[in-house]
Amino acid sequence: MSSDDTLVLREDRDGVAVLTVNRPGAHNALNREVQRGIRDHLEDIADDPAVGAVIFTGAGDSAFVAGADINELAVRTPVDGIAGPLQRLFDLIATFDKPTIAAVNGYAFGGGHELALSCDIRVGSTGAQFAFPETGLGIIPSAGGTQRLAAVIGQGGALDLILTGRKLSADDALRMNLITYLVEPSELLEAAVAVARRIQRKGPLATKLARDLVKRSGSLDKDSGLLLERLAQAVIYSTEEKNEGTRAFQEKRRPDFDKVRHDRRDRTDN
Repeated sequence: MSSDDTLVLREDRDGVAVLTVNRPGAHNALNREVQRGIRDHLEDIADDPAVGAVIFTGAGDSAFVAGADINELAVRTPVDGIAGPLQRLFDLIATFDKPTIAAVNGYAFGGGHELALSCDIRVGSTGAQFAFPETGLGIIPSAGGTQRLAAVIGQGGALDLILTGRKLSADDALRMNLITYLVEPSELLEAAVAVARRIQRKGPLATKLARDLVKRSGSLDKDSGLLLERLAQAVIYSTEEKNEGTRAFQEKRRPDFDKVRHDRRDRTDN
């Protein structure tokens, strides 16, 4: 791994990779080295068949990720704006091949808010806060914030948060569907891992296709989305995954999708 591997820590928990941004002294700000570290870990995780989901969180109690590094931000040029490295990183997370969960343990401001939005599911602690302070710095959220926030909470709520820069409490975030789960700080990581494991117990192909369809729903007209939904279901109907799932239901047992995964992998290797 080429990046400083102390800035983004990886811990594997029975098939769940937990990535922790580890700059608590800088409120886990996303400098270039942190961004590189996240990319390096995601490359490794993408090729790791033992990992079925990824959780993002921040070190310490006060911040999830407070945003971009202001020292770097102050010297950025129009060329940097067009290149959009942070937007490209969060696009990678949003389209990652495995489910992603944000475990938000404190301030999620600016780029940290956008990191959380790029994940499939957000779990927040009671101490979580969300904000987009960018317009107060004379800039805009440009790592996906203007698009993803509106998709999650609606255009009116997104305009309010982005234009005023006001802070959103964890309770308000839950009310606005910005987070799906709200737990005590001491329970945050375990709650996020529990969500990941619940996903892992489901059919892997069904999970992947359902996730892809939901993510594309905002960019498709209704008829196209429904057609893709039927085509995806037709593909699933031809799989051993569907056979195992329905057979397990009839036999009143939990389906063994791990066996389906292993059988598929064995056939591919041979």
